[in-house]
Amino acid sequence: MQIRRAMPVVHAADGGAARAFYRDFLGFRVAMDEDGMLMFASISTPTTQLIVAWPSPTAVDPELLGVDVSLEVADVDAAFESARAAGLEIVRELRDEPWGIRRFFVRDPSGRTVNIAAHL
Repeated sequence: MQIRRAMPVVHAADGGAARAFYRDFLGFRVAMDEDGMLMFASISTPTTQLIVAWPSPTAVDPELLGVDVSLEVADVDAAFESARAAGLEIVRELRDEPWGIRRFFVRDPSGRTVNIAAHL
């Protein structure tokens, strides 16, 4: 599987406080700002990224709160078939999202939920 990037998903109670910490204190830049989530990228190493998600009744991606790690892969369909063939627990089936990604969720051996996605 060709992994393009891996991002931990940090769950927060307050998006504003998370923005202040990761942007203002640590120096990440905000790469994506959506209701219920922020994606941060390192200024010096842009593929070093993390996602912060918090509860919001109008979040663009409310399912993100159930995710521990997000991986972008080159071929999400092949990754999905590999997960199925390996008998892994599929938490959420493969599907296209309105914001331009195709993804599924799988459970790792520690019980963590991994979002595996590719851009459409």
